[in-house]
Amino acid sequence: MTQDVRLEQLTQWVHSLPGWEHALLEVASADASFRRYFRVRTVDGSAICMDAPPDKEDVRPFVDITGRLQVTGVHAPSILAQNLLDGFLLLEDLGSTPYLQALTPETVKNLYADALHALLQLQQADCDRLPAYNERTLRAEMQLMPDWFLHTHLGFSDDEIPHDLINHTIEALVEEAIGQPVAFVHRDYHSRNLMITGQNSPGIIDYQDAVLGPATYDLVSLLRDCYVVWPQNQVEWWVECFRKEAISQGIIPPVDAASFQRWFDLMGLQRHLKVLGIFARLYHRDGKAGYLNDLPLVLSYVLEIGSRYHETSELVEWMRQAGIPQRIGTVHIPA
Repeated sequence: MTQDVRLEQLTQWVHSLPGWEHALLEVASADASFRRYFRVRTVDGSAICMDAPPDKEDVRPFVDITGRLQVTGVHAPSILAQNLLDGFLLLEDLGSTPYLQALTPETVKNLYADALHALLQLQQADCDRLPAYNERTLRAEMQLMPDWFLHTHLGFSDDEIPHDLINHTIEALVEEAIGQPVAFVHRDYHSRNLMITGQNSPGIIDYQDAVLGPATYDLVSLLRDCYVVWPQNQVEWWVECFRKEAISQGIIPPVDAASFQRWFDLMGLQRHLKVLGIFARLYHRDGKAGYLNDLPLVLSYVLEIGSRYHETSELVEWMRQAGIPQRIGTVHIPA
């Protein structure tokens, strides 16, 4: 058997903590980064250990953002103990039921009401010295799509990829994104990172990459989730409810419904073009094949929403003519 040195170090650290001397560790989850999570159990309760190898992940942003979020009243996990040198954190256990496991047409109304309320709180977190979600970052993210999705995953040659069209589309989406009001942005506010908790639900995780960025980014992450889809008319209703509340609470300046919906849609296209590249890269570079199952839904968002706007309709038409929907499949998005 291969020795897991990191797990041995983590176990020794946990056992050195008062009250956790006899704790048992079991795998809880892993995410798209190099971080791993273990559930730590004692007769008196449980906690979660984050294992973040210091040469690949820095836990300090997580610690920093946790404090910022807790001030707003959202349910970020309490940090029970920390070892910044080795990249170990002992965290409050938010349970084992993410939104994705509990969402149904019957439960979604109440769950999303909680999630939207928490998002309004989160967007008012302290943004001082947070990195900006700037033009360079937005552009680089979308470039993952031709590099990893079209070239590496689907096998298009460089000559077959319409680079000029893609670059023109990217620039248009960047311009739209930076024209929005800015707020605190979680960057992955979706059904896998929202946990159902007994009090102050949802618990929120995986926020260490937070930035100051477009005010609709987290909203589109939630409502056009890469892992679950809802009818368009329902999504638009949630968007309008959020717009009114965000204006009322002073998070964004007054903006009409049509303009806000446009911000939301085009921000979603930026995110989903990026995600096509990220999911392909997670498979080809990191060996995480499970994300390939989510490519059809992400592509469906690009095709459906992208066809509505002149900034993206030409790229959508090229994708259709190139047979991309047939090569990976698509998901029907209900009206």
